[in-house]
Amino acid sequence: MTKVEAIAEVMKANGGTATLKYIYDNIEQYYPTAKVSREWEAGLRGVLYRDIGKRFKKIGLSLYALTEYKEESKPKKDKVRMHSYMEGICLELGNYKDFETYTADPSALYRDNLHLRDIATVNDFPPFTYNDILQEAKRIDVVWFNKGNLLFPQKVFEVVDSIGTLTGAFNRSLQLDNFQTKFFIVAPEEHHKKYEQTVNLAPYNKRKEIFNFINYEDMEHYYNVTAEAKKIENNIFI
Repeated sequence: MTKVEAIAEVMKANGGTATLKYIYDNIEQYYPTAKVSREWEAGLRGVLYRDIGKRFKKIGLSLYALTEYKEESKPKKDKVRMHSYMEGICLELGNYKDFETYTADPSALYRDNLHLRDIATVNDFPPFTYNDILQEAKRIDVVWFNKGNLLFPQKVFEVVDSIGTLTGAFNRSLQLDNFQTKFFIVAPEEHHKKYEQTVNLAPYNKRKEIFNFINYEDMEHYYNVTAEAKKIENNIFI
């Protein structure tokens, strides 16, 4: 079996799709010597990229599929699925921007047979501070950490699909205030007014400049624009 055939088998076993991370984690089942070379990851990427438009296609910023795979519809009306879908977008963007990424919901389904654990690069929340803070912060939906030996949270994202969860999202984020972390509330636009009301209340108003609101539409639009730019970049430079 060739490497390109092995990558195809990885995708077939996952219903027709995969991320690079998923391919890396599962390739040895079909190509036992895949990781012998020091530059094995780059080698697999090269094999995958060269066959895009033939055997494979790109269906997102870091998602790949067999050419015959039919993408699933976006979960616009399912609140639970929309929550994990937006978490997945945050994870993909964090990876693209060269952060280490973590999610509190690794088993949640993102899209196209892929779960959040297939996107996140950090499985265990890094022990960078006191345990009491860690226990609360590790419940944050998505965290972007800097790369390096010592990981610290740079940006955190709370997906708020229900107004009742907004205060909890603010409180979890504030646990990281001493680490110069930026906080993002990702929510439907209909929750923007409540966000503004909350951020102007104590204790959040004293540090309101570190909070940001992004609605679902803008977040998805930014993801799509970034994915399209990445596709063009790959076509030109690879």
